[in-house]
Order: sequence, then C-alpha cells, then structure tokens
Amino acid sequence: MRIRSVGAIIKRLVLFFFLSSILAVIVYGFVPVPITPLMVIRFIEQKSEGEKPVFCHDWVSRKHISVNLRRAVIASEDQRFYDHWGFDVGQIKQAAIENTRRRRPRGASTISQQTAKNVFLWPQSSWVRKGLEVYFTVLIEAFWSKDRILEVYLNSMETGKGLYGAEAVARHHFHKTAEELTRSQAALIAATLPNPRRFNSQHPSRYIRMRQREILGQMYYIQLPEDGRHKGDGDHWYDAVLDLFHKKDH
Repeated sequence: MRIRSVGAIIKRLVLFFFLSSILAVIVYGFVPVPITPLMVIRFIEQKSEGEKPVFCHDWVSRKHISVNLRRAVIASEDQRFYDHWGFDVGQIKQAAIENTRRRRPRGASTISQQTAKNVFLWPQSSWVRKGLEVYFTVLIEAFWSKDRILEVYLNSMETGKGLYGAEAVARHHFHKTAEELTRSQAALIAATLPNPRRFNSQHPSRYIRMRQREILGQMYYIQLPEDGRHKGDGDHWYDAVLDLFHKKDH
C-alpha cells in the first residue's frame, strides 16, 4: 500500500510539473517576465558575501530595444537564430569536434536555450539542468514566436553585476535608453554576454574591444524581420495583445 501511495504521489507531482511548466510558458508568452531564478540567486549571493545587493531590471517591449542590440546579440550568440528550431545541430557538431582539442570546452547554446535557462532554471551546469533546458527550449519554441523569444532574452539576460536586461545596462553603463543604443555600444554589450560579471561594457578590456570589432563586422550579415520575412516569423498575430501589457514602457 505504501509503495502504491508513493507512486501515486510521484505521478501527481510529475503531472503538476508538466501542467505548471506549460502554463508558465503560455503566460510568459504574453506578459513581461518580472523576475527569474538567476536574479534571485545573484541577490542571495551578494547578501551572503556581505555586499549591498544590487538589482536593476526594467522590462521594455521589443519595439523599444534598439535594432542595433538585437542584431548584435544574434551576431554574437546565435547567427542562425531565425532559421533553427531551438537547437543549432551544425554548431553542436562543430563544438563537439573542437572540444576534443580545446582545453576549455566551448558551448553551442542557442538564444532559445539561453532564454529557457535564464527564465526557468539555474546557472550551474548539470545533466539535470541540461535535460530541463532541452524541455523548456522545446516548449518556448512551440508556444512563442522567434521575436518573443528574442524579446524575453534581451530583457532577462545578465548584463553586469546586478544588471538584467537591455534597459538596465543601457541606463547604467551608457546613460541612455535601450532604444537609443548605437551599433558600437550594442556590440560592446554583446561582447560581454559570455561572462558579464567578469567583463564590463562600460570599461571594456582589450579583449572586449577585439570582440566588439568582430561583432560589428558580423552585424552587417544579420537579417532581422524588419529586413524581410523569415521562416518561423509568420506569428506576429499577437503583437497587438503584447502591446496591451507594454503600454507602461513609454
């Protein structure tokens, strides 16, 4: 009897996880993401280290984020973003080959995977987190448009110590809004994304300046929906619905 009751509890928990995760993905497809597990973890880390916690996160809609930054992060993080279904198989295979001769393995996570991790999971790498990352990536690719994934990514990415999203880094590092970021500033921000707590877009190192130049060069080859239609970009039908939640931005 006890085994049966334990089994029933496990089944209910699994069912609850699947239903709640699907519901959360559907809801976040339309409303701003107010806070993420990473933001909470970083806040606790600062407190535990005796530091005064820094937390800045201001959600802005896609239309109020510079096209320069959108182009820069795609150039830096995932150049096939609008063409794949959440996973870049070519990059995964290439990374696997390169990692056989690299001291420090390079990842092949797409913007979709990073968004799934940033919004629903934790930063520490493990097989459990990787498995959940795949699950949530499939969900957001199924329920969100590519533009929505990019919008959530740009609003939830870590951009500095206690800074999250495009608006926070634009205001704190460049004293302007995310909508006003130049190509050069956008490339600097994108260059720091692999490790924004180590690298600083306000005070870039020589390495970040080098990465900035590389990204600026790649930005010329990145196409956005504004430049023409993309595969998977036919679901702009809910933009009007999103605007209902974004009126407060300006």
